[in-house]
Amino acid sequence: MTYRRLAVLLAASLTPLALTAPAAQAATPAKPYDFNGDGRADLAIGAPAATVGGKARAGAVSVVYGGASGLKPSSYKLITQNSAAIPDTAETDDAFGSSLASADLNRDGYADLVVGAPGEDVDGDTNDGTIVIVWGSKSGLSGGRTLVNHNQRENDRYGKAVAAGDFTGDGMPEIATGSTGLFGLNFVSGPFTKTGAFGGGNGGSFSSITRPYSESYGIEYLSAGDVTGRGFAGLIVHGRQEGTDDAVTTLVDGRIGNFVDWLLYMPSGYVSAVGDIDGDGYADIAVGNHRETSTDPAGAKGGKVTIRYGGPDGVDTRRAPLAVTQDTPGVPGTAETGDAFGSAVSLGDINGDGYADLAIGASGESTGAAATTGSVTVLYGSAAGLTTKAATTYTQNTAGIPDTEEKSDRFGGRTSLLDHSGDRRAELSVSAPGENSGDGAVWSLRVTPTGPATTGAVSFGPSSTGITTSGTPGYGSALGG
Repeated sequence: MTYRRLAVLLAASLTPLALTAPAAQAATPAKPYDFNGDGRADLAIGAPAATVGGKARAGAVSVVYGGASGLKPSSYKLITQNSAAIPDTAETDDAFGSSLASADLNRDGYADLVVGAPGEDVDGDTNDGTIVIVWGSKSGLSGGRTLVNHNQRENDRYGKAVAAGDFTGDGMPEIATGSTGLFGLNFVSGPFTKTGAFGGGNGGSFSSITRPYSESYGIEYLSAGDVTGRGFAGLIVHGRQEGTDDAVTTLVDGRIGNFVDWLLYMPSGYVSAVGDIDGDGYADIAVGNHRETSTDPAGAKGGKVTIRYGGPDGVDTRRAPLAVTQDTPGVPGTAETGDAFGSAVSLGDINGDGYADLAIGASGESTGAAATTGSVTVLYGSAAGLTTKAATTYTQNTAGIPDTEEKSDRFGGRTSLLDHSGDRRAELSVSAPGENSGDGAVWSLRVTPTGPATTGAVSFGPSSTGITTSGTPGYGSALGG
């Protein structure tokens, strides 16, 4: 393992660790979120404010397994820090399930789950944070281990954000982590094994960059995908500008040792998704900024989503960024203050035509007499890029969708597009973390060649998957995928 040291690292802040022999590797690593290797993606649902063992806001994750008919809420796995073979113990304010990621980390043919618990107290350090790897297997998720924190003394709230993928182009996975403090972005290198030493790692301090990330806010969100078409993942990093709470978003190339000296600035936003919208072999980036211009100059009335098309150098410089709001011709609805359009984004091929489609959450959308009920809009990919043709918006009042919208539901707080049925079309899953006064809930819509169908849509809340509704669990505050 080659250890890559950043020029901006403090002396001795990291040391390379010895590697154990890698486990036997499957010929083809599993796709993310396929935890039981059946060819169908499963859905991980974070409830970071869930009460566990009487401990408020300890946090929990429910995993609902996919099946021939899509998600099966009756087939689930509940994971907490009190679960058998999961490290540590559930404690007040751990916030386990605040962030989620997945990859086949040990290359055994089963995807593994990465869970952030940024409120974990470690060795007497309040809110030091921790990350847990939960291993996939033929029978699903079971057992886990804590991910090493190479920079424990220099960061807090480790696990505030997580992503997994081959960021260095060496054919092995890495885990990228976001935290607060001096070293806000860290990498832990694979191969990953169930026991033994972890690989090397590095971390970056942005204190010398012209437009740095705020150490107090830290790195808040991560997404990843092959934007250069070279077989490795670029990392999209979200935080806040030093001195303000305005969004800062960059593309990071993990192959570059001193990656903070090579940052490609992206449209500023708070969440992102990566997928090939135009089918050209380069993954594209959708960045959501739900804020008004009065609170973030990069926002828009009602919020917006900006597309940067991928290319050999990270983005296709021949194509201008494409900004989408609810006032964009062909997009349903009207941009209104507080809609929070862009509060969630996800990319996946809904109709099976080979182009990634985009689901956009607007968790502040108000419909009828109720405020912040929320909505989700679906736009489709094509050879020419994102199109508004056949664009559709869904709310809890849409015919066929279970339940009825209520004030502060925040439907569209998070979205996911994953193939849960194995038919090579991505189902649309939507969370409403404010449902039932903060209990939260998730909806999943099956798809057809023409898009998501409300017929047969399913909805379930925390109690359906083993999580108590004591307090306000915020079920669906994070969605895997």
